[in-house]
Amino acid sequence: MNVIEKKIKPEGAAQNISSIPDALKHSKILMVDDEPITTEILQTFLEDAGYQNFVSTSDSTKAVELIRNTQPDVVLLDLVMPEVNGFDILAVLRSEEGFLHIPVVVLTSSTDATTKLKALELGANDFLSKPVDPSELALRIKNTLAAKAFQDRLTNYDALTGLPNRRYFSDSLQQLIQVAKMSRQQFLILHLNIDSFKKINETLGASAGDALLQKVAVRIEEVLKTPELTVQLGHQQYQLSLFRTGGDEFTMLVPDIRKNTDAGFIATKLMCAFNQAFYIADQELFVSPSIGIGVYPDDGENVEILLQHSNVALSHAKNQGGNLYQYYSKNLNAASLEKLQMGNQLRTALENNQLVMHYQPKVDLQSGEIIGMEALMRWEHPELGMVSPIQFIPIAEESNLIITLSEWAILEAARNIKQWNENFGAELTVAVNITSKHLKSNLLVDTVKNILQKVEIPPRFLELEITENVILDNADSNIQSLKDIRSLGIKIALDDFGTGYSSLSYLIQFPLDILKIDRSFVINLHTSQASRAIVSAIIAMAQGLGLFVVVEGIETEEQLQFFQQRHCDFYQGYLFSRPVPANEFTKLLEAGNYRKAGEKNRSLPV
Repeated sequence: MNVIEKKIKPEGAAQNISSIPDALKHSKILMVDDEPITTEILQTFLEDAGYQNFVSTSDSTKAVELIRNTQPDVVLLDLVMPEVNGFDILAVLRSEEGFLHIPVVVLTSSTDATTKLKALELGANDFLSKPVDPSELALRIKNTLAAKAFQDRLTNYDALTGLPNRRYFSDSLQQLIQVAKMSRQQFLILHLNIDSFKKINETLGASAGDALLQKVAVRIEEVLKTPELTVQLGHQQYQLSLFRTGGDEFTMLVPDIRKNTDAGFIATKLMCAFNQAFYIADQELFVSPSIGIGVYPDDGENVEILLQHSNVALSHAKNQGGNLYQYYSKNLNAASLEKLQMGNQLRTALENNQLVMHYQPKVDLQSGEIIGMEALMRWEHPELGMVSPIQFIPIAEESNLIITLSEWAILEAARNIKQWNENFGAELTVAVNITSKHLKSNLLVDTVKNILQKVEIPPRFLELEITENVILDNADSNIQSLKDIRSLGIKIALDDFGTGYSSLSYLIQFPLDILKIDRSFVINLHTSQASRAIVSAIIAMAQGLGLFVVVEGIETEEQLQFFQQRHCDFYQGYLFSRPVPANEFTKLLEAGNYRKAGEKNRSLPV
């Protein structure tokens, strides 16, 4: 103990060091007082209490910069100082985002209530009166730091998994960039997303989804702690930080990598960890991850660009079907930008009359008459020309824009079918494709009702087509929606049968009228015995269930004869006509080979 300490330390002032939690002993305490002897006294008292990390200054003009550079856990601030006083420093601290949550304990010899009120208004957290009592000092610092630790926990950690959150991740990424820039090191950022997580929430409930997230967090941490990763990275100081940065998104930072293949090694280990089932509420769940990888500095030298590029990689992995990892590349970014631009342009396509409907005739297999058509949306882009729905429908599905497009398609098809039936005395039906998002929106039934009333057409003129994947997504709700639609007198067609799950059970459960055989079976019909066997089985099954059978993709007479022999109902294909604009479809009807109003036939859906 030096002379000053002997002189200033009162008898009986020793603190109970064990009363200070270990987590607080290394907290950084910054002291600002124009009298150096005061800061020495404060430090002596706090050292006796068990604190070990101190920064101090007697030059108040340098206080703000010192706080900025050291980022203390608490500031002990004298109010009365020359040049720059404590009030001025407080005002600066509370005006900057980075200083808002640093607690400040004010030191003052004033008993004036106005002085204390002003300090509180400027953002002081607590007061200490001079001369300082060592026991009171230790207690107030302990309470202030404990409150800050609790607030930091709420601010920086995810309550569900206990992992650092997005805010903590952003700060950590910024610090890692600064370290890597100075040391010229590479580091990795890996974004991991759980495939089809939304379906788990919808089918099993939010509590099951939360339980899954907790178990996923634990399993990822177990992978990251394996000695095998340390050996692969080639240095014992390896540390990989895990964060929960979104609903079902986890992010990892891997500092100081030596080679880019480290990312693939880590991603592979993470994906293998998902091969084992998760047990949630006595149920066995298998889920898969998608992982996007960014490398500093190759894929970005600042936070914004690096995050953008690694997220592009994650999106690409998910768009490829998930259960894989993807490095970022410039080609991916170009594709992402093109997709973004197309999405923006698609929003104005309806207003600018760029969307049109094409119609492919649906033909009776026995009589050769046109009995209806399938409506197919096309985009006449002013610069790109005719854009396929394969390109723009997935973009529209990522937002609620697909609902708007679907409503327009149903309305446009309804108007055309009414005009054709009235002008030609026909009894034709038009089929419009419906997406999963529109079916789940709870808007489809009302939309169809409103369109039938607005256009004034009988519901039997309209069919709605859905795919296997759509029908199984949120099945219970979809059954009710389809029943409501069918009760209006509208027929439901199952499109692309055989390309998805092909479950026989839902053919019985779901309210269906028509089954469409996918063209992929028709192409190989005369070269593949398996295709012929599968198609024959599908036809027999559908007929046994009382469903109409529509065959897609017929292009040759041989294919036509095959399905005629098996007494199928209808077909579509280039043998009769490709999809054509409305004016060209009118010309097909002018030839007179179509179903007339009042005709009755078992094989016709009237």
